[in-house]
Amino acid sequence: MPYLIDGHNLIPKLGLRLDAMDDEMELVAILQEFARLKRQKVEVYFDGAPAPHTGTRSLGTVRAHFIRLGQTADHAIRDRLNKMGKSAKNLIVVSSDREVQNAARMNQAQFISSDEFVKLIKIALTSAPKTSADEKQLSASDVDEWLQVFRDKGH
Repeated sequence: MPYLIDGHNLIPKLGLRLDAMDDEMELVAILQEFARLKRQKVEVYFDGAPAPHTGTRSLGTVRAHFIRLGQTADHAIRDRLNKMGKSAKNLIVVSSDREVQNAARMNQAQFISSDEFVKLIKIALTSAPKTSADEKQLSASDVDEWLQVFRDKGH
């Protein structure tokens, strides 16, 4: 089932910094790996994009929506769900924002909090099959270490 994600809501839950210059791309990289491993479509919404950087882009396996400054990702997600109506039942919305969750509920989409989704990411990354004999599988502590690296990158 495809995921619709409130990006800036998820970034701090992964230990990334919202004030980091490349926080969105760090999240996209994590979501690309998640989408690849789970064989799921992922769309992420980011608000506050300056005029020349707004719009929708396909970034590998992730479709990213950069919402213009003055608008919110929450509003864009709610609009998308409302336009989809009952066909939104085929989506999983990832947000801890109650208004987004209510829009998901009203349009029969499933929803999970950002904290719950972080757990799914960790499970996917730690249980990924090995791709070659030389590569080792990441443990939960390895994932936590990498998240700490991303977290510290902004300092």
